Order: sequence, then C-alpha cells, then structure tokens
Amino acid sequence: MKAMVLAAGFGKRLQPLTRTLPKPMFPVLGRPLLSHTFDLLQSAGIDDIAVNIHHLPNSIINYFEKENPPPFNLHFSTEEYILGTAGGIKKMQGFLEDGPFITINSDIITDIDLNKVINFHKNNNSKLTLVVRQDISPEQYDSIEICENGRIVHFIGASSMNIPENTTRVMFTGIQIMEPDIFARIPEGQFCGTTEDIFPQMIQDDVPIYGYLHEGYWNDMGNRESYLQVNTDALNKKVTLKKASTYQSNSPSVISPALVGPNCRISKDSKIGSHSVIGPNCIIESGTVIENSILWGGVTVGAGTTIKRSVIAQNKTIGGGKNIIDQSII
Repeated sequence: MKAMVLAAGFGKRLQPLTRTLPKPMFPVLGRPLLSHTFDLLQSAGIDDIAVNIHHLPNSIINYFEKENPPPFNLHFSTEEYILGTAGGIKKMQGFLEDGPFITINSDIITDIDLNKVINFHKNNNSKLTLVVRQDISPEQYDSIEICENGRIVHFIGASSMNIPENTTRVMFTGIQIMEPDIFARIPEGQFCGTTEDIFPQMIQDDVPIYGYLHEGYWNDMGNRESYLQVNTDALNKKVTLKKASTYQSNSPSVISPALVGPNCRISKDSKIGSHSVIGPNCIIESGTVIENSILWGGVTVGAGTTIKRSVIAQNKTIGGGKNIIDQSII
C-alpha cells in the first residue's frame, strides 16, 4: 500500500513561526514533525510515500533529499498554487491509483495502529475509511455522524436526508484510506476539498463509507498551545516518539522530564524546567529560567531572562532581563 502526506498548507494558526519554517518541519522532540509521520507509516510496512508541498517547499526538500534521506521511496508533489485536500490527491493520481492508499495530514501526532485500520477497511469492503474519534467538542473539527456498525451517514454542515436515529457524533482525525474510484469524483487542476466537496456527495450516492474509531492518543498540532502540549505529552510518555540525540549532562540546571539537544551551553545557575525542549547549539546564560517552552536550534538567551509557555524560533537571540510569557518569537 502507498501513502500520501498532506503538507501543502500555510499553517496560519501557528504564525509567526510558520513564516520562516513550514509546520511539517516543526521540531517535536528534536525531529521534524514530518519524520514522526513517516515513522507511523513505516510501522505499517508502507515504504512508498508521496508528500504534497507548497509553502516554503525547499526547507522540506533539502532536509529529506540532501541532509537526511529516508530509507524508503519518497516523492514530492509541488503545488504551484494550493489545490486543497482532494485537489492535491488528484494531482498524484498516477502514483496512487494502482490500489487502496492512505492519506494523512502532516500536523497530527498519534499512536494509532494503521494495520488495524487497513484490516477494518478490507473487512467492511469500504470504499472510504476515515479514522475518527470521540471528542468533547467535535464541532471544532470535521464532525460526522456514525452508526453503530461504523457506517458514516452524515457530514455536519452538508445537506442530507433520512439520517438514521441513534447515531454518534464523532470527529475526523485527518487519517483515511481511499480506493482509486475516488479519482473519478475529483476535478483536475482546481481547488477541491474532501470533507467539503467529495465525501458528502459520496454519502448521498450511498457509497459505503466507514469510520474506524481510534481511542488512543491523537493531537492536532494546529496552534502554539497544542504544539507545546504534543511535546509535553511525549516527554510524559503519553505517546511514544523517537527522540533526536540528546545532551548528556548531570547538570542540576535541567529538571526532568526535559530534552536538551547536543552542543548546548547551559549556565549552572540557570534553570531548564520540566516539559521544556531545547534544540541543538543553544546558549543559555546565567540566571535564565525556561519552563514549558520550546527553543529551536541555535537560540541564545541572555542572562536573567524568563521564558514560559513559549516557542523561540531558529537562531534567535533573546536579550538579557526579558520576560517572555505565552509568546511565539521569530
């Protein structure tokens, strides 16, 4: 089975950080988010993967083609203009159309077993399987109505008739298995969405669409708060992710659980609080306090500065005596 990672978006909710680095390249435990997505796909034996890109594409291409070539077949689909989820998939029809395939959003972290989803898809003779989950506020996402047998009967916001009783409202996680039949429904070379344009019509046409209920870990890394939370959850081992190489030190300045990258210089009277992730080649000067924050590589923090619940972008210098609370700084 092949897979496609949807990674062409602008990441507007994470601005200003995404003005300099596309969201799929945001470090999570010191490795790009996209690398963790590749790990998930490879855990299901998938080694032929496409990625659509648009915003700051060279940073993604250079990292995976030149700096860290992956141990699988990787194909990039560069979109001159944004095509939407369905439009991006349509552009890669020639690559994907020889059998069922997985598509996954590039901004999620999850512990799902994709092999179970694949088996569920096959056992139900489904034409489209969406991974769904129950949430206290499903309206934040692409909400759908699902029957007891897993059949999806309605997308919230789409016109529909004869909705069965006793359905459950769930949310779409951004992971799905599609059959090649779907390509006939997607217009070529124009913007088109899956949940907005394609899926509701498939339901109206009585196409068998099923929802696989995932009850494990899932997080949509859509804003600064959720980005910080993903790293915190990984440090707390709520989800297992591969880590980048770490700084080896018995320094009392670093309070566990925290992650400090290689080649960092940390003053002994500074404090790296729990749930902080410090990238490689950072300099933390005297009297600095960092808590629940992420510093990308090459950051310098001046003496006496306090940073809490914030993200500091690559190679940024923060002067001494600053108080940075709940901010994203580039």
